[in-house]
Amino acid sequence: MVQSKTWVLARHFEGFPEDSNFELKLEQQPEPKDGEVLLEALFLSVDPYMRPFSRLRVKEGGVMIGTQVAKVIQSNNSAFPIGCHVVGRCGWRTHTVSDGTGLTHLLSDWPQEVPMSLALGAIGMPGLTALYGLEEVLGLQDGDTLLVNAAAGAVGSTVGQIAKIKGCRVVGSTGSDAKVAYLKELGFDEAFNYKTVSSLEEALKTASPDGYHCFFENVGGPFSSVAIPQMKEFGRIALCGGISTYNDTTPQTGPYPHLTMIFKQLKMEGFLVGRWEHKNQEALRRLMAWKREGKLQCREHVTEGFENMPAAFMGMLQGDNIGKAIVKV
Repeated sequence: MVQSKTWVLARHFEGFPEDSNFELKLEQQPEPKDGEVLLEALFLSVDPYMRPFSRLRVKEGGVMIGTQVAKVIQSNNSAFPIGCHVVGRCGWRTHTVSDGTGLTHLLSDWPQEVPMSLALGAIGMPGLTALYGLEEVLGLQDGDTLLVNAAAGAVGSTVGQIAKIKGCRVVGSTGSDAKVAYLKELGFDEAFNYKTVSSLEEALKTASPDGYHCFFENVGGPFSSVAIPQMKEFGRIALCGGISTYNDTTPQTGPYPHLTMIFKQLKMEGFLVGRWEHKNQEALRRLMAWKREGKLQCREHVTEGFENMPAAFMGMLQGDNIGKAIVKV
């Protein structure tokens, strides 16, 4: 039997997460039965969605939700031989016994020079979120002007780069001067630090005086209220996230965008990446091709040590990371 470390949600979050919300426990993993495998985590993901979804999917005392890249170290399942690498929603665990449900092999031709941790980032769920949000929701066209906020994060930075590949003009909003510099390195046409501009409205107008065809929304709250009036007529808005509201103890209220959306005939659509799961293999290969061609840069913010999962999660929520936040076991 293998002893596994797990992080459980000791109590649900009220406001911004605290160390006391988490508890590190040890559990014994049984020997894999017929059809089962034993996984050993190599990299774990920390993502904004974990904050709101934890209340829906985790009971107090349950293992915290999350995805990992893991290695099969014991196997009684021919589909997952010893030594293969998979992506799985195993939660915050170092070891997991699985019957294979929900496990996905890394791409069969995953290049040796590409870190496997990117299967949690640009060549994984965040990359797919960016791609599907742009293509399936926004219907991005060559020549469009796109606005993306939280633009230096795992999804936002990939959104901007794919939009540039597709011939668009890209404006990014982010929360530090270092992140602005990073967006410029990635080829964003305009980028600004929303925390230091004197007026968000003026910053958006200066970056694109004629407005925006598309808005990839990761933040919500007051930013959204200012950005929506800057949309062009028949503009399209993809609602991916609302990180500015995740830790609120009192729901934010207004202003409300209805008249602006009516007069400008805007389209706004929320989405979850799993809607297009049937396209994942082809989409991942496209993302990998862009990576290998040098068109897609993939910065990671790596925290060492499983014991630092809560710290990495809280740091991500407060914007410590540039690019994808991951934990290396």
